[in-house]
Parts: sequence; structure tokens; C-alpha cells
Amino acid sequence: MSAPLLSSRYRTAFVTGASTGLGLAFAEMLLAGGVEVWGTARAAARLAPRPGFHPVVLELGDAAAAERTLLAADAAAGGFDVVINNAGYGVFGAFADTDFAVWQRQIETMLLSTARLSHAALRLQLGRGRGALVNISSLAAEFPLPYQSAYNMVKSGLSALSESLMLETEGSGVIVIDFRPGDYRTEFEGSVLRPAAPGGLRQERAWAAFGRLMAAGPRPAHAAATLRRALLRGRSGTVRTGRFFQAVLAPLLARLGSLRVRRAVIARYFDL
Repeated sequence: MSAPLLSSRYRTAFVTGASTGLGLAFAEMLLAGGVEVWGTARAAARLAPRPGFHPVVLELGDAAAAERTLLAADAAAGGFDVVINNAGYGVFGAFADTDFAVWQRQIETMLLSTARLSHAALRLQLGRGRGALVNISSLAAEFPLPYQSAYNMVKSGLSALSESLMLETEGSGVIVIDFRPGDYRTEFEGSVLRPAAPGGLRQERAWAAFGRLMAAGPRPAHAAATLRRALLRGRSGTVRTGRFFQAVLAPLLARLGSLRVRRAVIARYFDL
């Protein structure tokens, strides 16, 4: 028996950060399932044209403009059945050594702007009585990454937002998915900003470990397949994805162990 197509449940989707990495994999997965996709990037040239795909220029750093872009695209699409908030970026550096404006910019862009898009999308979906809102968080919400403090804050905040919305949307016809990837083999590491000078051997060891972990991760199509299954289940929840140790074993051990043990595991993981 052939697997069901996503188009049996969803017609249209809006995906932020759809030009590379996980966002591109999500867009390709949706298109393969017969879903029409409006995908965003900061520049139209980064979005390859293909059947069923509508390129959208969106600057997440301007929250009001990003919301207007979503609303215009939703009207053009006749309503989005799926909205995937995926866009973001990394900053690597010691919290105290890096100018606070750098951290503030990341938090405003990735948490507040994403929350604003979630707010706009959810209002539209609740008004129609159907839809799926997917916030791409990270396993960093449970296992913070050293020297990426604002990223950890953002992803923890997005997971908390999604948990709140799951309670609020129960029985509404709208589902909310808190999607938490681990390390994947994407271009993310190469795009991470390092605004301050290297901070010594300890910080450089953590950076090297981060690169090794990303390079050894599964390909983005693995995450897309996980999200596809979650969308077809049609219910709210938290979805972890990545290598077995990251997505299954580590969360289980964390629930059984203490915070001190969790911190020790993270430190060892990043060669600290």
C-alpha cells in the first residue's frame, strides 16, 4: 500500500528560510506530497523556481514587514494549511565578551519576530478552524549549546510558546508542533556569526566539536521525513529528530538523571 500524500490533508504551506538546509528540505518534502509551497528567503535569487513553489522575499529582522508579507501571501494562497517557522541564524561567542546588541538582535529576530508570525498565522488558522503551525525549535532547548547563549534562549522560548499554544488550541481544528532537531548536515555552521575575537582554547575546542557534530549528523531529508509523519498524524505535540543518541537516548537519560549530570554530559560532548 502506498503512503498517503500530504495533499490529502493539506493544500498550501508557508515555509520561512526555505532556500537552504532544513527549510529547503521541508519545502521539497511538501512539494513531493502535492502541497503548494510559498517559501521565503532574504533575497529572491536564493529561491530556485520549480512547479508548485512560490518564492517570497521576507526579512525576519523587520517583524512588522514580515507579518505583512505573511498576510499578503496567505491571501494569495487562499489560506495556508501549514505554516513552518524555520528561518534563523547562529551566533557563536562568549556571552560577556560579545557586545550585547548582537545577542539582542538575534533574540528580537528569531524569537520576537517568529512569535509575531505565529500570532498572525494562528489567528488566520483559528478563523478557518483548521491548520498546522510548526515552530522549528531545537534540542538546544533541552541541551544548551556552549557559546551560543542567545540561540539557546530563542529555542527554549519557541518551545515554551508552542507548549502554550498546544493547550490553547485543543479541540480547535488547529494543531501545533514543537519540532526539535539535533545536529544536521547543513550549511548552518558556515553561516554562524563569530563577532568577537576567539576566546581561548576552551572556546575553540567547543567550536571544533560543534563543527564535527554538524558534519556527522543526518542529512536534512531525514528531518523532513520526520516532520512529514508528524503532519500526517494530525495532532499537536513535541517532535525530536536527529541521531538516535540526541533525539531519543539523551532526552531519556536527562529525564532520569539530575541537572548536574546533564551539564556534565553537555560539557563532555563539547570537549570542555
